[in-house]
Amino acid sequence: MNETTQDTRTSKIEELSNISSQVRRDIVRMVHACQSGHPGASLGCTDFFVALYFHYLKHNSDFNLSGEGEDMFFLSNGHISPVWYSVLARSGYFPLQELATFRKINSRLQGHPATEEGLPGIRIASGSLGQGLSVAVGAAQAKKLHQDPNTVYVLMGDGEQQEGQIWEAAMYAAHYKIDNLIATLDYNGQQIDGPVDEVMSLKNIQAKWKAFGWDVIESNGNDLSNLTAAIELAQSRTRQGKPVINIMSTEMGYGVDFMVGTHKWHGIAPNDQQLADALSQLEETLGDY
Repeated sequence: MNETTQDTRTSKIEELSNISSQVRRDIVRMVHACQSGHPGASLGCTDFFVALYFHYLKHNSDFNLSGEGEDMFFLSNGHISPVWYSVLARSGYFPLQELATFRKINSRLQGHPATEEGLPGIRIASGSLGQGLSVAVGAAQAKKLHQDPNTVYVLMGDGEQQEGQIWEAAMYAAHYKIDNLIATLDYNGQQIDGPVDEVMSLKNIQAKWKAFGWDVIESNGNDLSNLTAAIELAQSRTRQGKPVINIMSTEMGYGVDFMVGTHKWHGIAPNDQQLADALSQLEETLGDY
């Protein structure tokens, strides 16, 4: 890598890091305001969403539900809606001030993404775990049939890997060579009832996906340099006969010291003092909503 390329990459990482800090502020403020929601994995996946939407995803905030002529993203573990809503708003899909309506009556920003109110950026209702990969496989196959050169992305949780539908979709995608698909697995080791290894261990999850015929890469989802390199690697491996999965290690609650690494912050909101503590650790870089 020459010096100019290195400088460009460093500048990109700094820019994405600044956006991530602001998005994490959005997350804790949104969940605190309604005293409901899922901050833990939202914080852990922030860097992924920011990198995808602000650098890698070919998308248009002038929302096209069919996704024709652009990349598509599906969120399977829909409970981490706070991070997605923040990134969508800061990408121009809807007014930033609407984040203040999160989980409130008649809001378009429900606890799990929904399509009924036509919120731009949302193509499916999600949150019933295990379904997102099936939808993404179908969307990717439709793009292949229509000779659309764009890519479909999907994010899943690690506890979600305990769902049988995931493996049906995985088998289908490999058999039909759905190679315009990049799945990402948020591997934070936590789910609502405790550590994944205690609830139902995934054992060697990398070996499982390889055995199902997928091209498997691994990344650190809380290290933007490593993560962006992994996304670029995943993109370079599309259209080679196999679907691609990025097994992305993250820490639940990343960015807020008292939330890090525990399932206890999977689905509870901070109180006033905890919010103040969290915000003191997160720089306001773009302006709060």
